Amino acid sequence: MAPKYKLTYFNAKGTAEPIRFLLFYGKIEFEDVRIESPEKWSSMKTSTPFGQVPLLEIDGKKMHQSIAICRYLGRKLGLAGENDWESAQIDMAVDTVLDLRTKLSEFYWEPDEAVKQRKKTTALNETLPFFLGRLDALVKENGGYLAAGKLSWGDFFFAGISEYMNCVAQFDITKDYPNLAALKKKICEIPAIKDWISRRPASDL
Repeated sequence: MAPKYKLTYFNAKGTAEPIRFLLFYGKIEFEDVRIESPEKWSSMKTSTPFGQVPLLEIDGKKMHQSIAICRYLGRKLGLAGENDWESAQIDMAVDTVLDLRTKLSEFYWEPDEAVKQRKKTTALNETLPFFLGRLDALVKENGGYLAAGKLSWGDFFFAGISEYMNCVAQFDITKDYPNLAALKKKICEIPAIKDWISRRPASDL
């Protein structure tokens, strides 16, 4: 009997979308549980290992931390490095993408409007060009992929999490970076991913 998978997250793309991309790519059937209200989250928060989501359950065993989950699925699906160096390359690329996502989130969730605008200006005019220019060059160096010169779970992570970053920035962050844009398009046009995108629930983030 195949293992039973259940992914729990808010009704959003966020850090769960890379996980969904990998699950669909691997043709792994899973229950896509979406937390629809603050009350629902409050009632179930204490049942999660560290009070956070995404949470992936496999036959009842709980996994948390989005990158750890993606890395696990990457190994399972043959999308991990073939040796320690390739694995390190993927990890470095993914951690860099996560750094960018974190810096963008800082201004988006800032409650003080004046501070938010200052942070936004810095993020859009300095942070994004710094990271995206280097990531674009990295993809070019690796023949169209983020790491190790081949398709990896890191590419799915970037494609999935970039949708959240687009929502935060309010434009397509890859529009001036052709290698990153081509990589995202390559992932999003994989039939299983394309099908998911065409029918997934609408969400802002």
